[in-house]
Amino acid sequence: MRILILGAGKMGSFFTDLLSFNHDVAVFESDPKRMRFIYNALRFKSYDEVDEFSPELVLNCVTLNYTIQAFKDVIPHINKDCILADIASVKTGLKEFYQQCGFRFVSTHPMFGPTFANLGNLQTENAILIKESDYLGKIFFKDLFSSLKLNICEYTFEGHDEVVAYSLSIPFASTLVFGSIMKHQDAPGTTFKKHMAIARGLLSEDDYLLTEILFNPNTPGQLEKIINELTQLSEIVSKKESAKMKIFLDGVRKNLE
Repeated sequence: MRILILGAGKMGSFFTDLLSFNHDVAVFESDPKRMRFIYNALRFKSYDEVDEFSPELVLNCVTLNYTIQAFKDVIPHINKDCILADIASVKTGLKEFYQQCGFRFVSTHPMFGPTFANLGNLQTENAILIKESDYLGKIFFKDLFSSLKLNICEYTFEGHDEVVAYSLSIPFASTLVFGSIMKHQDAPGTTFKKHMAIARGLLSEDDYLLTEILFNPNTPGQLEKIINELTQLSEIVSKKESAKMKIFLDGVRKNLE
C-alpha cells in the first residue's frame, strides 16, 4: 500500500519506521529539518509530490491543533478512494469533519507515546479504534496493532473522549498540581524522584496537546472527583483520624486491585 504520513514528529517518525518495511511510505513535512532522520521512506515538502505519489492511505500525525487543517490541505491532492486516518488523542471536531469530507476514514488512538512507553516492546500497551471507521481501515489498523501485541478496544467518538478524560485527564491534572508546588530538594526520596520524572516527561509534551486533553468536555467531572477526594483526605490528615485514614487507604487499595 502507498501510505502518506503527515508530520515527522515523534509519532510520525514512529509510524514511518513501523510501516516503511512493508509498504511504500512517504512523509510530508513542511519543516525539512524534522526529516533528517527519516529513512526507508520518501520525503515530501510540496503537494506536487503528493499528486505524483497518489497515496491509498493518508495517516495524519501532525500536532493536534493542525489535524483537521492538514487534512483539508492534502485532500485536493489525493484520489477519492484514498482512506483518511488520524491518531488524535482528542476527537473533538473530527466526527463532523469526516461526515462532511466525502472520504472513507479510520480514526485511532495509540494509548502510548515516545515519552514514557518502550516503543520496542508494546505488549502491555493499548490502542483504541473508533467504531464508526471504515471497515477496511479498521482491518488495516487491527492487523498493525496486533503485530505490536497491543490490546485493542473499540469506542465511538463520544466514548473515546470519555475514556480519555478518565485515563489521561486525571493523571495529567494530578501531575500538573504536583509539579506546580515543587521546590528544589537536596535529598529527594525514591517516590519523589519518580513523580518528578513523570512530571518532566509530561511537560515535554506539546502545550496544545496538554491543553486540549484537559479541555475535553468530560474533564471537569473528573477534576471534581479529585477535588472531593483531596478535600476528604485533607480533613482526615488535619484531624489525625486514624480510623478514617485506614478506611481511606483500604478504599484506594481496592480501587487498585
